[in-house]
Amino acid sequence: MHDVQSPPVQEQLPGEVVALAASEGLGELRASFLPKRMGAGRIAGLAFFSLFGLLVFVLPGLLFIWQLLQAPNFNRKQAAKRIHCFEHGLIVSDRSGPVAVRWDSASVLQQITERYANGVYVGTSYLYTLFKRDGSTIELTGFYANPEVWGAAIQHEITRAQLPGVLDLLSRGGTAHFCDIAVNAGGMATAKRGTLPWSEVQRVEVKNGMVFVEKAGKLLPWSNTPVRKVPNFFMFLAVVDHQRGRS
Repeated sequence: MHDVQSPPVQEQLPGEVVALAASEGLGELRASFLPKRMGAGRIAGLAFFSLFGLLVFVLPGLLFIWQLLQAPNFNRKQAAKRIHCFEHGLIVSDRSGPVAVRWDSASVLQQITERYANGVYVGTSYLYTLFKRDGSTIELTGFYANPEVWGAAIQHEITRAQLPGVLDLLSRGGTAHFCDIAVNAGGMATAKRGTLPWSEVQRVEVKNGMVFVEKAGKLLPWSNTPVRKVPNFFMFLAVVDHQRGRS
């Protein structure tokens, strides 16, 4: 597990998680991540607005109470949710039961958004959508603690497991697709821009949630694609770096 040397949480795994990990061949447990608990300040704020809302508006007060009751601090079912990261995949445990995903067959989309209010940074939201081989999906958000750790780990582990196969595909004349960008041994291509040989790729830059591909001798980007639309984003960057290095 990338950047995770030992599990942040050490606890005995439920029997159903152990059985599922064994049946899927997930190997050794690397890390477990718990729900993020609500801070004392936020609890106090919600409690105040709950009381104020019940006295004045009723419905808003009930909404604030519902938010409090959904917090892992007060909701046992929410508090029991987990992300278990293993050597060859992960298991997500929630109220519907554990679900397993293998690194060698999964695809992931990430959406990381910094939020501002009146120009002041107020937080970052995380959404990782995992696609299984059977077409089903799992969404993981900042509901779980340390999303900057488990999110990057998911991307790195998928890259580690699948990159050799993708590079082999390209070496045999195949094409790998990352959203609107097709990559092969000769270069990159999009439906709108046509083909760009590797020798003409000046730079691939990630800025403000966008992937910009710059063509040598051109001021404007050859293409720009939102990171949130690029499947296996880390692997895309690794493939591009490898192919540019070969050229």
